[in-house]
Amino acid sequence: MRSVLTKERIDEIWVDYKSGQAPELRNLLVENYMGIVKYNSERIGAKLPDEVDVNDLMSAGVFGLVDAIESFDLERGVKFETYCAPRIRGAILDELRSMDWVPRLVRSRAHKLEGATRALEAQYGRHPTEKEIAGHMALPREEFQRLIRDSKAVSVVSLSRKQYETDSSREVCEIDVLQDRRSANPVEEAQKRDLKDLITRGLTRAERLVLILYYYEQMTMKEIGMTLDLSESRVSQMHSAILSRLKSQLKRRTETDEPDAQLALVREWFGES
Repeated sequence: MRSVLTKERIDEIWVDYKSGQAPELRNLLVENYMGIVKYNSERIGAKLPDEVDVNDLMSAGVFGLVDAIESFDLERGVKFETYCAPRIRGAILDELRSMDWVPRLVRSRAHKLEGATRALEAQYGRHPTEKEIAGHMALPREEFQRLIRDSKAVSVVSLSRKQYETDSSREVCEIDVLQDRRSANPVEEAQKRDLKDLITRGLTRAERLVLILYYYEQMTMKEIGMTLDLSESRVSQMHSAILSRLKSQLKRRTETDEPDAQLALVREWFGES
């Protein structure tokens, strides 16, 4: 644990350092004013996402502190704490800008869009439309659409960003809750199987094959005809007759024990409203 230097000793170190620029004296000054670096780093870090490490901000702040020590003029009669704080904050902000892959102009325009959206939400009590936001910002349609495209680049989040903590105090990150769109949804797959059973119930083997090969295997009428040893026109006639019969059954079905989700899928498939 380092000893706390008195004000008189700090003043002596300042005079000696400005006289000889000794690195060991500069290091003593850095250690003495590290509290200012820590305070500014934590204050800026509180407004940033969790993935930004405060220690990285402090490292950048130290460079600002060293620069302030080397350029400080004792004869100006200004307290060093007042002089160094803006330089420390500037060094931290410069480091954040260098880490940000989004250009400053894009970031600035995104902030303006966000501010206009919040103002209109407070005014209308709801989320505003794009036309209302464009009118509020006095932007033509083309420029507003360009602003929308630019602002989307700002909404990228880190996969290591913390979402929440479980009862076991384990942190759950974005990557843990990210939806895997490559794998099949088990609910949708079950609904598709039930839908296949529903629409093929009561059909002949040939009629079931026509529906399955056309809608599930994505085969053409000609390919189905070659598979079933039928002409293309015959397959087309069977397909039209099957759809007509199924549509009539749907219109007559007012009460059913089938799940609503299945009926909705059938209506969507055959164009029923």
